[in-house]
Amino acid sequence: MGKKEVLVIGGGIAGISFAKAIKSSENLNVTVVTKDPFYISGPSRPLLLTNEQSYHRIIRGYEEVGQSGINVVFGLVSSIDPGERVVKISENPTKHSAKREIKYDYLAIAPGVVFDGSKIEGYQKYWWKNSNVYEPGRVDVLKRKLWTQEKGVAVVYAPKSPYRCAPAPAETAFAIHTVLSHRGKRGNFRIIHIDGNEKVQPPLLHDIIKERYEKAGIELITNKEIVGIGESEVILNDGEKVPYTLLAMLEPNRAPAFIKEAGLGEAWVEVRDPKDLRTPKYDDIYAFGDAAKLPFPKNQEIAYESSIFAANKLLEEVGGEAYSITYSFVGWAYVGNLEGELRTESLQFGLNFNTSPPKGSKDATPKNDYTSQKDSWEQSYLNRLYHNAI
Repeated sequence: MGKKEVLVIGGGIAGISFAKAIKSSENLNVTVVTKDPFYISGPSRPLLLTNEQSYHRIIRGYEEVGQSGINVVFGLVSSIDPGERVVKISENPTKHSAKREIKYDYLAIAPGVVFDGSKIEGYQKYWWKNSNVYEPGRVDVLKRKLWTQEKGVAVVYAPKSPYRCAPAPAETAFAIHTVLSHRGKRGNFRIIHIDGNEKVQPPLLHDIIKERYEKAGIELITNKEIVGIGESEVILNDGEKVPYTLLAMLEPNRAPAFIKEAGLGEAWVEVRDPKDLRTPKYDDIYAFGDAAKLPFPKNQEIAYESSIFAANKLLEEVGGEAYSITYSFVGWAYVGNLEGELRTESLQFGLNFNTSPPKGSKDATPKNDYTSQKDSWEQSYLNRLYHNAI
């Protein structure tokens, strides 16, 4: 009996963690489909704004993943046919893969999220006015505006949860304050954080962030959504118009359209249980990471942990030793530097989802040491997953 073919959609933390975990089974061939020939890590992108992070430290290629025995294909997934067990991909112009179909025995779905501003009036016309820390090119645009504008209004927006990386909008607001203070231009700007949620995310840190916002002079508007965008203002769902010269708006998140088209879920991929990450309709399809419908935040630790739960379930069926894993994590949120030093401080917090209700912990004192700890944590993930020798 030949080896089973496992196809993994997504070459991020979740997809590569899953692929490497199931490689422990001698009964599987593993192929990863990913859209780009490189991976760019997300957690420290806000520090690109303050020049405390650089692209070369957070970019990894897939050459060593391929060397480990995992087949890597570069292209965009266009459709999934669960009945025929076929995934169609479109050509990636920078690599060898042409349009084709890939058959599978097991499918693992971890493509990340889509930033979808289509329901925001005026977005189609004025999308280019927006930038944020979630995508590399947009970080670059935001950074250049932040370091060159002389006066104005900086608007940061977080949509209703769930969205990827809960602290990132607040981290963006603090980074903007830090850079403007460093440039001596802070007095020329208003900074406004508009949040679609009742509390700044993650809720565990809301009170600390709110207090620090007050010290920094950052204005906070909660429980309001941006429903329209114009050339120099955004419109909230209560009709209020907020001016901007610099807009860092995170669009609502969803899974890629091929999920809904394949009948695997609406906004997110439906799964049976956080520890049984098969889809309700199909025993041979797994989903995890940001695209899966899970009762947890969408962050790197949950992406990793859910990928290992999925790997364990598959290994249970095909043979292989399970990994020890729980849903819990310690994380860090950047809270800038109130004095304008390019030396960002961070808050440390934790969430344990093995208790009901989940147990949270936090240190209310911002520290630069926590920023260093977050950097070490991020680098350890990148080196472990994308380099064979470490």
